[in-house]
Amino acid sequence: MSDTSQLYSQADLLYVSLSDRTITRKSIPEELTRNYLGGRGLGVKLLYDNLAPGIDPLSPENWIIFAVGPSTATSVPTAGRFVVITKSPATGTVFDSHAGGYFGAQLRRAGIAAVIVTGASESPVYLWINDDQVEIRDASKVWGMDTDVTTDELIKATDEKAQVACIGPAGENMINLAAIMTDKHRAAGRGGVGAVMGSKKLKAIVARGTKKIGVEDSEKLSTSVKRARLLIKKNGVTSKALPVYGTPVLLNVVNELGMLPTHNFQEGTFNDADGVSGEKLLERLARKNYNCYGCPIGCGRMSRARGKDVGGPEFESIWSLGPQCGINDLEWIAIANDKCNLLGIDTISVGSTIGCVMELVQRGKLEHSLKFGDTTGILEMIEDIAHARGLGAELGKGSKIFAKQYGAPELAMQVKGLEIPAYDPRGVQGHALGYATSNRGGCHLRSYLIGPEVMGSPVLVDRDSTDGKADLVILYQNLSAAMDSMVVCRFTNFAWTVDDYADMAAACTGLSIDGNELLKIGSRIWNLERMFNIREGFTRSDDALPPRFSTPLPEGASRNRVAQIDVMLPEYYSLRGWDKEGNPSSKLLKELNIPQ
Repeated sequence: MSDTSQLYSQADLLYVSLSDRTITRKSIPEELTRNYLGGRGLGVKLLYDNLAPGIDPLSPENWIIFAVGPSTATSVPTAGRFVVITKSPATGTVFDSHAGGYFGAQLRRAGIAAVIVTGASESPVYLWINDDQVEIRDASKVWGMDTDVTTDELIKATDEKAQVACIGPAGENMINLAAIMTDKHRAAGRGGVGAVMGSKKLKAIVARGTKKIGVEDSEKLSTSVKRARLLIKKNGVTSKALPVYGTPVLLNVVNELGMLPTHNFQEGTFNDADGVSGEKLLERLARKNYNCYGCPIGCGRMSRARGKDVGGPEFESIWSLGPQCGINDLEWIAIANDKCNLLGIDTISVGSTIGCVMELVQRGKLEHSLKFGDTTGILEMIEDIAHARGLGAELGKGSKIFAKQYGAPELAMQVKGLEIPAYDPRGVQGHALGYATSNRGGCHLRSYLIGPEVMGSPVLVDRDSTDGKADLVILYQNLSAAMDSMVVCRFTNFAWTVDDYADMAAACTGLSIDGNELLKIGSRIWNLERMFNIREGFTRSDDALPPRFSTPLPEGASRNRVAQIDVMLPEYYSLRGWDKEGNPSSKLLKELNIPQ
């Protein structure tokens, strides 16, 4: 890196202590950029170095970090996202949750690489970032308001061009399913990150930035970006499927393969999948498409349901509030999704948890009116969850805790406390291993093997085979960690190679980064997350799926399959450079420059 570079390092770390109302700006040490890039990696490193083991995620001692990366607000396609990093109240693990929209670009243009919020306020506040001016302001007037009203009111109070990241009642009540909403329809949804904001009485961060973003090698970046945009146009998923149908394009595909979780993962085929598909959404409810900042793909869409314009719904939300609960009413699903957004709730976890309740009722372990296929009472239950009322207060803790309370922990479809998304792992062996080994719990985006195992991107691999899957999962996990640290959208993975990401990262930072170095950075981040979780008491036994997935699917195109985690996990550990218990070796940690 030249003496005149460090352009990303000129973006500051903004430390905000809500306990004593102090605000401090610090420059980013070059070593952090070199080893962790930004975004997810930067946040994980800061948490690892500063959080004491065993702290309560909802205590003032926890940190919550809003971070962007060296590509944010540059010409790199899809580089408008931001990352929220904290210790999760839902899982107890280190956690990063991502959102699109325009907030990330405003944060970067204000000269900020990360906002590190510590302590807790005694009364509701919001943070107003206006370029170099930063204020902690009273939020009592919007406390208790939904996320749409909060967004509108805070923009009125600040700047019409500002962007807002806020919580709703779910975050204020510190439920484990609470999300952070931005652009009204985009969510940092998973892991209860909204609850951490609520515990600090932080209603929102509002950002407005006008600074020009520089890069180290503009010519190289221009060349790399031209290639990246061309690859997006040439790829069928990013140029046609996602722009036309949005993320719900996957629903019929996954159902045809017999791996669309139905009735709380009891089956893998939903009889009316077509009725809730991306094609049907386009035909019946779709109003218009929209793009996140700097995104040429444009998978976002607005729908019209029961006379109201609503965001989405996305594939995962349609599944969780639909087939997972046996429901085939697409318009109702859109309304339920909108209610979750307004209240600030993770749609994946709330739908999965309600599906768990429905099976408990089905098996006679709980008396309640919630039943598969029946929408009666669900909207009211979502309200109760957000406001921590009655049975809703118990559901707000998530399916793992809830199912255990009713004597049936095996009915919670989760890993490490995080509910598994819309792909039955019995139908995709590599993806199953990705679920089990995910550092943040049951997540499809740590290692999105749906690309090669289902969609043939970049090449089609046998979804039923375990051969080579450990190596493939590691590759995708390392790449995903690096992508999340640049920060760019996961959908670019359908079109770009490792070298494409590396070229753009190098051009933005001035660092000598090739494909191998980028993957090494990803491996460093992954292993540091692993060390964080080990420090918190996680062991090999946590790298597992619920027992249901050792029982074959009864019908459909994935019938008679089971998830073969025990076959793949030892190879995964070995290839990672970990011992048989899943602990990274001293040699590996030294090679990755991770303190021991």
